[in-house]
Amino acid sequence: MAKAKRTTNEQIAIEASSGNVFQDLGLPDAGERLAKAELARVIRNIVRDKKWTQRRAADVLGIAPRDVSDLMRGKLARFSQERLERFLNALGMDVHIRVGPRAAGKKHANVTVERVAAF
Repeated sequence: MAKAKRTTNEQIAIEASSGNVFQDLGLPDAGERLAKAELARVIRNIVRDKKWTQRRAADVLGIAPRDVSDLMRGKLARFSQERLERFLNALGMDVHIRVGPRAAGKKHANVTVERVAAF
């Protein structure tokens, strides 16, 4: 069965992102959600770089393998930001938090997580 071609000259509005998808979607606590997602991304990358099984990661992090599964799949509802920071410490990572004024002209303040080689 052939698919019909869409022939329209309809304009599609494109809106610039704020840099926080949770904010763009209008979700509450967007900054906290982004910080948690970024911390979890760093944890996932470390576990994958080490080529650990979920069982090995669970042992190092001190959690159940099913919790590692949720963490690796981005299901973060049960993980606080502080808990994710403790996981990073268990993985041998220092966590530094820097606070500064919002950049001029920005509508909303941001939370940023960045993995660095050293402090």
